[in-house]
Amino acid sequence: MTKFLVFLVVIMMSIMLFVSTGGLPALFDPDSPAATHVSPRYIEKSHAETGSPNFVTAVLADYRGYDTLGETTVIFTAGLATFLMLLTFRKTQSQREEEEK
Repeated sequence: MTKFLVFLVVIMMSIMLFVSTGGLPALFDPDSPAATHVSPRYIEKSHAETGSPNFVTAVLADYRGYDTLGETTVIFTAGLATFLMLLTFRKTQSQREEEEK
């Protein structure tokens, strides 16, 4: 019964995914809202509003600063967790080697 329920949930989520992506604009569509409203504003006003001569830096550091900080925190946390797991694995492996001696 549990496998059937999991299968049903996966099927329902897949259907929702396909239905919801049907409403997105086509890839590389020059008439999409991002291309007609957001990008021109960043190109025209980013230097005046942020003082950065680079558009990418202005968007990542100024307009989306908190979002970038959150992404960096997630990546740092994942790296730290991986390091700690590998360190624990190494200690466990060395303890096994000592017990075998």
